[in-house]
Amino acid sequence: MPEGDTAFQTAARLHAVLAGNILTESDFRVPRFATTDLTGETVEEVASRGKHILVRLPQHTFHSHLMMDGQWHVYERGTRWRKPGFQARAVLGTERVQAVGFDLGFVEVLPHEKETDAVGHLGPDLLGPDWDPAVAAANLMREPARPIGLALLDQRIMAGVGNVYRSELCFLRGVDPATPVREAGDPAAWAELAHRVLHTNRNRPQRVTTGDPRRGRQLWVYGRRGKPCLRCGLPIESGTLAGASDAERVVYRCPGCQPSR
Repeated sequence: MPEGDTAFQTAARLHAVLAGNILTESDFRVPRFATTDLTGETVEEVASRGKHILVRLPQHTFHSHLMMDGQWHVYERGTRWRKPGFQARAVLGTERVQAVGFDLGFVEVLPHEKETDAVGHLGPDLLGPDWDPAVAAANLMREPARPIGLALLDQRIMAGVGNVYRSELCFLRGVDPATPVREAGDPAAWAELAHRVLHTNRNRPQRVTTGDPRRGRQLWVYGRRGKPCLRCGLPIESGTLAGASDAERVVYRCPGCQPSR
């Protein structure tokens, strides 16, 4: 599931092949931007901001979000795509490569100076140069009655945590995701842990929060409903939180290591 680490890795991969090169192809397969043409512009950089990916050019910023199923692939010219063309939402090409965004949840092209309209609402980026744990901690405490499991997903608080890390962070802190923020412990400790866990995984092909990279043992609770807790042996539970939206899906917890309050 794409989260801040996925966006970070994707941006790095795109930056390596696009930055400094002139676009010879731009194809946006969404109605609003179908006629937008960025050919002739030089890619200055590709960067991530939380779970957003920004391709920066002199005149424009191309903004995409992976959402649930999005992926960016890079192909040498003439290479067959590994996914069907009807799933492509954007294609950026140079003389040598094509970068193809499949099943992207969001696509837009903005004037360069309007980039903040797309990402200016985000809190400190857990994997970015603007990371500020004090600001993240203060943001977390703005709604003290909110369940910590919902607050962690709020990108306005700190950008980059998704459903996987939300469940794993709550386990690592020994806190039921339904616990109100004001009862969940030191907000600075939450911010520090979130940064440490994402930073540790920023270049890994598979996320590991347990310290054990073996298959089936990388994560403490996420996706392990009914399986024994790797720490105490009780079956992992899953459910939803009161007030959760479709974007704030199933959360996992260990009833032994994360007792209800």
